[in-house]
Amino acid sequence: MKVLANDGISQSGIDALEEASFEVITTTVAQEQLINYINSKGIDALLVRSATTVRQDLIDACPNLKIIGRGGVGMDNIDVEYARSKSIHVINTPAASSQSVAELVFAHLFGGVRFLHDSNRNMPLEGDTKFKALKKNYAKGVELRGKTLGIIGFGRIGREVAKIGLGIGMKVIASDKFVGKANIKVEFYNGQFINVEIETEPMKDVLKHSDFISLHVPAQNDYIIGKKQIELMKDGVGIVNAARGGIIDEVALIGALESGKIAFAGLDTFENEPTPAVQVLMNGRVSLTPHIGAATNEAQDRIGTELASQIKSLLLTENK
Repeated sequence: MKVLANDGISQSGIDALEEASFEVITTTVAQEQLINYINSKGIDALLVRSATTVRQDLIDACPNLKIIGRGGVGMDNIDVEYARSKSIHVINTPAASSQSVAELVFAHLFGGVRFLHDSNRNMPLEGDTKFKALKKNYAKGVELRGKTLGIIGFGRIGREVAKIGLGIGMKVIASDKFVGKANIKVEFYNGQFINVEIETEPMKDVLKHSDFISLHVPAQNDYIIGKKQIELMKDGVGIVNAARGGIIDEVALIGALESGKIAFAGLDTFENEPTPAVQVLMNGRVSLTPHIGAATNEAQDRIGTELASQIKSLLLTENK
């Protein structure tokens, strides 16, 4: 049986599949050529990340496809329900990248409160001539310890963010329509741990009381953070979006950054990917990464082995 990993797969995933006698193809096929390639090569399972889309036309044109797999969490680039209606298995790896995304959130937070994103832009240009001026510009950093972290969306990634926040001494509050409370286990290197129960609150309360806000919700049809929500926030709040583009109104965000209502933003996802708005990219109060939340070696290994495990379970069981 053949597996096409069109957006790549870790070596650990390849090894696990090949040990079970699957043929793994890692050729990156252009979107417009994908249907013909799948049919001509007899592909049984198609694995994608965010680059490749799997829509109804491809599903209809590839009747022998048995599995569509998404390396990661969000499946907005796949017509999931339609595929399942055609008896195609649609799988993803929701737990594999949670830690990596959570750590990126704190990379943005730590960088934001100490102006690292802006300093890294300006030091190469002016560090040798305006060192003292830059030192003064970045002299009013703040600590995360003791501050309130508000998490919007309290699923796997949100809870990993909570663990790190609790570990560095932050007060953590959260909002989620589908989660009433969650037990957060913070583990330490020597086998010790603490359990903290967090009861979720209405979103408006989280917005009002947070010093920093991190978003962890799936793709939405409308903004969850717009002008009205920003008005509820504390002055000087910091906000991070490592979830999905299109959940923050970027026009309202830029306005709030320029007015000082929001002190800084950390963005890993954008409304217009892969061509984010220039106003966002050029703003000195925005810390930027190009949608790399799951892009760690460890996460990719977990994603590859988890996809391989699911494929083996589904296809080998069906063929018995």
